[in-house]
Amino acid sequence: MLRVTAIIVLAALALVGEAAARDLQEVRNSGTLRVGVTLFAPWAARDADGDLAGFEVDVAQQLAADMGVKAQLLAYEVDRLVPALEAGEIDVIAAGLTITPERALHVNFSQPYAESGIALATHLERTASVADVSALDSEEFTIAAVENSVGEELARRLWPRARLQVFASVEAASGALLTGQVHGYVEDEPVPTFLALENPGVIDVPMARPLLVSRAGFAVNKGDPDFLAFLNAWIVAREADTWLPTTATYWFKSLHWRGRLGDVARR
Repeated sequence: MLRVTAIIVLAALALVGEAAARDLQEVRNSGTLRVGVTLFAPWAARDADGDLAGFEVDVAQQLAADMGVKAQLLAYEVDRLVPALEAGEIDVIAAGLTITPERALHVNFSQPYAESGIALATHLERTASVADVSALDSEEFTIAAVENSVGEELARRLWPRARLQVFASVEAASGALLTGQVHGYVEDEPVPTFLALENPGVIDVPMARPLLVSRAGFAVNKGDPDFLAFLNAWIVAREADTWLPTTATYWFKSLHWRGRLGDVARR
């Protein structure tokens, strides 16, 4: 009986060890960095050959190379990323994950390495007389948003006197802006920027920064200060040598990558 119990205990311990989170040194010793991503272009998506490509893919591969290991990318739904990290299935999350206090109760975030948010795209001809976006707060203007989105809530708050028209999808709201049915459209980046790039002379993003900014960081398990220190040092170094901003510009401020991923960025 004691022997059977011992076998069961050893088996349980083996399973726990297999699923346990790995610290920085264990990752380096293994030769592989397991990175959790979520499939949403241009952060990460599969190309025609089924390979992963995108901003976070480039980030993961460069991060692993600088650690002297290889990157193993594992795709999850966004709500499965943190549980997968806590379960030891991955070593780090690099998925444009917004830093929030709620998530920080479960994981340790690095300092921000990427920035996104909610922006305003405008119809150039219909807003030609508008000198400042605050002037859109008038019954003369119609602002589009997708129903039940943060963009809808933000538009109501910023321009309470404007007419708000909600649509069922990004495609419907984008179409309304392109045809001049609405004056502006509030949406998550990079949708507004891509609309402007795809339709120069018709659509504009009048503000250099989003109306509402969100910042993304790497996420690692709690209890490994060395891993967190390395990630923060990596971010500082890769911002200083312009690798991070240059890579972000390629994926979020241009359409050059479309030849690699086609139209997968259109929702």
